[in-house]
Amino acid sequence: MEHERWEEEWDLDLRSADPLRAPGYAERLGRLDGESVRTGRVGDHVRVEACFDVLGGSMGVVHGERVVRAFDRAVELGLPVVCVTRSGGARMQEGMASLLQLGRTAAAVRRHGAAGLLSVAVLGDPTTGGVLASYASLCDVRVAEAGATIGFAGPRVVEGTTGEVVDGRSHTAEAALAAGLVDAVAPPEAVDPWVATALGREVRPLPSRRLVPAPGGDDAADVDDPVDGAWAEVVAARRPDRPSGIDVAAVLCDSWLDLAAPDPTVRTALARVDGREVVVVASDRHAGDGRPGPGAFRQARRAVALAGRLGRPLVALVDTPGADPGPESENGGIAREIAETFAAMDAVGVPTLAVCVGEGGSGGALALAWADTLLIQEHATFSVIAPEGAAAILRRDAGQAAAVADQLALTSGALRGLGVVDGVVPDDVAGTVAAVQAALAEVPVGRRRTRPDAVSAAGLA
Repeated sequence: MEHERWEEEWDLDLRSADPLRAPGYAERLGRLDGESVRTGRVGDHVRVEACFDVLGGSMGVVHGERVVRAFDRAVELGLPVVCVTRSGGARMQEGMASLLQLGRTAAAVRRHGAAGLLSVAVLGDPTTGGVLASYASLCDVRVAEAGATIGFAGPRVVEGTTGEVVDGRSHTAEAALAAGLVDAVAPPEAVDPWVATALGREVRPLPSRRLVPAPGGDDAADVDDPVDGAWAEVVAARRPDRPSGIDVAAVLCDSWLDLAAPDPTVRTALARVDGREVVVVASDRHAGDGRPGPGAFRQARRAVALAGRLGRPLVALVDTPGADPGPESENGGIAREIAETFAAMDAVGVPTLAVCVGEGGSGGALALAWADTLLIQEHATFSVIAPEGAAAILRRDAGQAAAVADQLALTSGALRGLGVVDGVVPDDVAGTVAAVQAALAEVPVGRRRTRPDAVSAAGLA
């Protein structure tokens, strides 16, 4: 991408009027061979490239105007935008006229997104200040160059204004990735392929992994009753070598571009299924204890919002024992995050398909599975509460989980009979993939509401 030819470059006639008559500023402008940003068309996208060698890549009125016009022209052309940023922030010599460009460029990105078009940001070294606090951070997907300085205020500004010494644990591309502020960090040679994948030009498979059975059998909780009936299905769903959502995604998706995932129990991506562009939300119950915390649901909602904005179907591969109930999650608003995820799944205006590929644990799982089409693998389970929790409540003895499991109607057959799910698919990954591909072609938008309504009506006396 870096070596692609600019087919046309835009707005080369724009010049700063030096609104504040800043000392020496007019002379500096007169010596410049260009401005701090280039905009134009490059192949299949509109390109915005901030140039650090021109006044530190700072964003003045001309910079902002060029960016605004570029995004608006991209809307007219129906093209994605790729922003490559290297900037020290807003241009001090233009004062508030410069600062206003943050709002103007942010609004332009919003208009572009509202038109259903993709934007990609490449955060170079450095990307700071007003550029980061406007169009760079609002692009749909973001990759940072390895080792780049990334931060709202550069390290020198932090030390000069607060006295705090920046020690490398922040203001780096790697710190931004850990915090979920960017979707990837890549060395310079890997940035172009990443962008090409985001634009749909290149295919990037999701690597598969090998899952190992637990020594001596399953890892289900110890109970007093033998493994049979519904409890046998619980044991099957929890098998440590059972492919989780991300493992099914590795086979289902032709291409996979990870979105930020500080909580690894939920992975999200721009992906392709059978050549069709989709957005995927995939559980990974083998990451930690498999219980998503508040951040995981925020990750999922970002994916849902992207699917809606880009007009791409959403596929959710659900497998979790339930949301994290610990004190940190509780104080982090886990209940509110689940509720917000239900609302986002209900409101998104694209076809949605969910498959329970292992254990569907309570509201934390159902929020991710609130979809137009809901499928379940033959030996997967979905339950209002884990059998151990039900036994602890109903019998005051979690060891009675096997006996209580039969009362929860948590098996695929029972759920199909109740109308909770639309269909039962094979347990093997290949069979599930084939079923998802077939179902994705004919998702009945709106069934996310009518199916629960029907189940609820049947439950009324």
